[in-house]
Amino acid sequence: MVSTLHRGGSWSFALQACRIINSSLTLSWPGHPLRGIAQVPASKSESNRALIIQALAGGGTLANLSDANDTQLMQRLLQEPAASIVDAEDAGTVMRFLTAYLAMTGRQVTLTGTARMQERPIQVLVEALRQLGARIEYTGQEGYPPLRLLGRTPESATEDSDFTELTVRGDISSQYISALLMIGPMLPHGLRIWLTGKVGSRPYIRMTQALMQHFGAQCRDLGEVLEVRPQAYQPTDYTVEGDWSAASYWYAMVALGPAGSHLTLPTLRRYSWQGDQAIVGIMEKLGVRTEFLADEAIRLTQTNSAGRFAQDFTDCPDLAQTVAVVAAALGVEVEMTGLESLRIKETDRIAALQVELAKFGGHLTDEGAGRFRVGAQEFRVAGQQVATYHDHRMAMAFAPLALRGALSVEAPQVVRKSYPQFWKELEKVGFLTDPTPAPIY
Repeated sequence: MVSTLHRGGSWSFALQACRIINSSLTLSWPGHPLRGIAQVPASKSESNRALIIQALAGGGTLANLSDANDTQLMQRLLQEPAASIVDAEDAGTVMRFLTAYLAMTGRQVTLTGTARMQERPIQVLVEALRQLGARIEYTGQEGYPPLRLLGRTPESATEDSDFTELTVRGDISSQYISALLMIGPMLPHGLRIWLTGKVGSRPYIRMTQALMQHFGAQCRDLGEVLEVRPQAYQPTDYTVEGDWSAASYWYAMVALGPAGSHLTLPTLRRYSWQGDQAIVGIMEKLGVRTEFLADEAIRLTQTNSAGRFAQDFTDCPDLAQTVAVVAAALGVEVEMTGLESLRIKETDRIAALQVELAKFGGHLTDEGAGRFRVGAQEFRVAGQQVATYHDHRMAMAFAPLALRGALSVEAPQVVRKSYPQFWKELEKVGFLTDPTPAPIY
């Protein structure tokens, strides 16, 4: 079944040189407990921030960069300083971070993206950059990409000047705030950002500040005020941590696996800058215990799940799909809040979850006032096809259900955005996969 929200795309997994349209991948599990070692990719969030800061610093070596398409795209675009058209494709961090970076460096360039990217708002960031002297025009719909960057009128520095000040809404995307923070040290007076409204994904802001400080910046988080001193970055080396967002899918597999399931995941730190490490506490309630090992690895062991509980995803919205699917499959009722940003991701993730969970007997009910309730009366996996809506997280959130019965994932190539090796890692721990290309017309 192909959903009416979005359709699938092309896929080259297992058919290296063949372009196929609207393919699907059938997944099944042979029945024994899930055990082994699964490799998670390096953090896409850390990698993309580190690449921007490295470019502003003018040097430093980055190790263990993510192999995600978003990171490879960011790296490639930063290495093409003469391009007159820059295509951020479907990558939100690339679009937002490059908007600020290109404005700061005075490039005259057109910044565009996919059709879906051109539906994702960017006005908050553009208005802030205009206040910093950037000349930016919309070439299409007001408030949305594509953007035409026409250089920047730099402000002059005076010894008695205080910070350059901005007021920015915090209730849309923390990526706007991170984009502004990263260029703050390059401004003659630094930057003071006043945050208004409910600030979502604050751990991502803290991650940005931690990486900035690693490269020599001086910044402070004073709650509703963020301050960055005017001080050039220093070229510095950095090794990127494994991705906790990607780890969440393996937590889901342990939770849904046969009795006795356990897994080891390398490259994950006990003291992480990533907000999605919140998966440790959330999955404790859904029957997965985490043990931190001495060599920056974790061991996941299946335990008993708790009863109904409430969870706020304001600081970790990328975990919402994973948790919703696991909770519905286990029959654990969860009240979910903090999902506002899911409406403007790669797809409307709330609507997509509602459609796909219903195929299995689950539900995500809007209870008003920002509250959603996930659950199921009779959850059953029996050969359903999951639509992915051009969204990598839809594919990976539903894939663990194959431990409960065979299912098909439409357009499985979407995982290249953040976890290109996902299907191969599933095969390594024992999943059976059967790629099915659609006919080419």
